[in-house]
Amino acid sequence: STAENHCTIFTISESPLDENIIWVGTDDGNVQLTKDGGLTWDTLVATFEDVPANTWVSYIEAPNSHKGTAYITFDGHRLGDRNAYLYKTTDFGSTWENLITDDIDSHCHIIKEDLKNPDLLFLGTEFGLFISLNRGKNWVHFTNEFPKVSVRDLVFEKHENDLVIGTHGRGVYILDDLTPL
Repeated sequence: STAENHCTIFTISESPLDENIIWVGTDDGNVQLTKDGGLTWDTLVATFEDVPANTWVSYIEAPNSHKGTAYITFDGHRLGDRNAYLYKTTDFGSTWENLITDDIDSHCHIIKEDLKNPDLLFLGTEFGLFISLNRGKNWVHFTNEFPKVSVRDLVFEKHENDLVIGTHGRGVYILDDLTPL
């Protein structure tokens, strides 16, 4: 199938604030951005100095908080790299801030910013869920009867303010009513 040639768009995120802003990540480490609905594209892969070449872009999140903001995770485990890679930009990818701390012990799959509180972040990794209350400066490993399992998807249920957590091999979990956070 030649899928091993790494030429696949793996993640797409349209800004909820502007339909013309679209972020794209590929399985060979390319990050691209359009601010004009796809007429022109900027390649941003060179801006990630610490990420090895050809590392999968596992997720891009364009949040509700600001047009120029995006979060991005990379996953290098297919190449034997189990390091965590998580970055944030607030200037459309001109600069990126590394949000990884020593608390995060494995590669990352997905990042989500809370719909109501931009300080509140949820990070799905190979070994569980991490939560930050200060935009990624510090992380807490969420345990509360939650297994140390691969977290592959996170979806907000707006009406009840819940977080639905999709895992690999353990099912679906729901953090009921995020209001206290």
